[in-house]
Amino acid sequence: MHTADQLRSQFGLTTPNLAIGLSQDELFEAAIANDRGRVSVGGGDDEQKAFPTALGSDGPLVFYTDPECTGRPTSDTFAVARPEIEDTIWWKPGFAKFDPEAFDRLLPRVIEHLNEREATLYVTDVFCGWDPEFAEPYRFVGEYATHAYFCNIMFPKAVRDDSDRFDAGWTIINVPSFRAVPERDGTKSDRAVIMDVVNRVALVVGRADYCGINKKTMFTVMNYVLPAKGQLTMHCSANVGDEGDSAILFGLSGTGKTTLSADPNRLLIGDDEHVWTDTGVSNFEDGCYAKLIDLNKTAEPVIAAAMSMKGTLIENVPAVDGRPIEETDPQDFDLTDGSITENTRFAYPLTCNPGVAEGARGPHPQTIVLLTADAFGVLPPVSILDRDEVMYHFVMGFTSKLAGTEVGVTEPQAAFSACFGDPFMSQKPAVYAELLASRMDDHETRCILLNTGWSGGSYGKGERMSLSVTRALLDAALAGELDEVETVVQPQLGLRIPVDVPGVDADILDPRNTWDAPEDYDLAASKLRLMFQDQFEKKNYSDLGIKPRM
Repeated sequence: MHTADQLRSQFGLTTPNLAIGLSQDELFEAAIANDRGRVSVGGGDDEQKAFPTALGSDGPLVFYTDPECTGRPTSDTFAVARPEIEDTIWWKPGFAKFDPEAFDRLLPRVIEHLNEREATLYVTDVFCGWDPEFAEPYRFVGEYATHAYFCNIMFPKAVRDDSDRFDAGWTIINVPSFRAVPERDGTKSDRAVIMDVVNRVALVVGRADYCGINKKTMFTVMNYVLPAKGQLTMHCSANVGDEGDSAILFGLSGTGKTTLSADPNRLLIGDDEHVWTDTGVSNFEDGCYAKLIDLNKTAEPVIAAAMSMKGTLIENVPAVDGRPIEETDPQDFDLTDGSITENTRFAYPLTCNPGVAEGARGPHPQTIVLLTADAFGVLPPVSILDRDEVMYHFVMGFTSKLAGTEVGVTEPQAAFSACFGDPFMSQKPAVYAELLASRMDDHETRCILLNTGWSGGSYGKGERMSLSVTRALLDAALAGELDEVETVVQPQLGLRIPVDVPGVDADILDPRNTWDAPEDYDLAASKLRLMFQDQFEKKNYSDLGIKPRM
């Protein structure tokens, strides 16, 4: 059955013009010609949304989202609470229950809307995942050519035979022109992102045209489907060395996950979303979706160079000095300009990186790194974790917000995100923690907690850990040099700290030694421990079988 016949049979899409399997060049031109909607506050729904730069089709496509959707609309993100899966999903703010009867009325209403409009829908067939055994077919169907173009950047193609796509594949239907009515449709506003796990379909309607929705929705789906099959899905980066020594790095924004995984001496597997299966670790994606705000082009030369490459996508970076986008060189964009959003983005193929592992895959990891950026200046620069500590720190997912980064934040604040990816983890945290511990046991994987935050005091008093020190600690862990080292235990936090690491000043390994007043350190450490304990109790992690370790 052809794709058009499948969409007619599966969803009743009978009259739309289906633009199926267009090339990136064709989608580039279609986006510029046809993608229309609101791009400015108070603007109309017929504004141009996609533009070329001065490089034309040999450079990036530039896309502007609705000003109300410059990031994921978490308050409007749902899963259909069908009885067969309701008890297994981790319901929470940002992933709320949607009434099955309401969804079963809404989807046909959206299809009717598309049929009445005789809309043009762009269709592209990709996979989520590079591992042929566990890759899930993913079909994008949507009104914006830009979104199809984005999916072609971000997801692999032809991973395996896709004859099961109609029967077992996943479909996202993305319809910005449809405005939901909360009283009628069961939504919270006129937009919604709704996943129906049982029927393998996701629906995106209304002013929700941020490109990342088409990526993170599928990641959330995979975080439900694959753990149910005993495979560990992870929000992490990964790379592999010359000896086949894979490593995975978990960490929230600002902890160095992307920077540290981009190692010139190792091949990149991926920078964001992976699965650890029975055969090893593999990327879900074929691209990277990097933040551009305040990008240091010297520190991030791969991203900087890719901004001038064909087949890439720049999102929500403002025009320069009123100059038409079409006359602007991509390198001239002001990446410090957050006037549209602080969440400016850039999507580019994985192959833009100079060293990528073949098939974006690697063997079972030998090293796990839990990254944190402790702005309290309390955590050691490196700690060696045992099995129970790994599960504890994994479900806690700690980092900290800096003073001044948000209105009202005048001193560092603790930030916790379970499994280092709370918004996207659709099963309960213990599911991922148990799978991680089991995989570590099976493959004798080591784990470290690596603090890329502050030393010698909290933010504003101490100094940020130097990248060279962090690299030296990471390299030592990857080489196995921390496996048998002499250690001491930090009394308040219970963390095991190496006494000596080659190439690193031993005085900084115990953070208490770096503070001018050790008693101030003791007080700060006690406060941080209480924050951990309060979070652990609030989330009832002990009821999930996680042992308190701090």
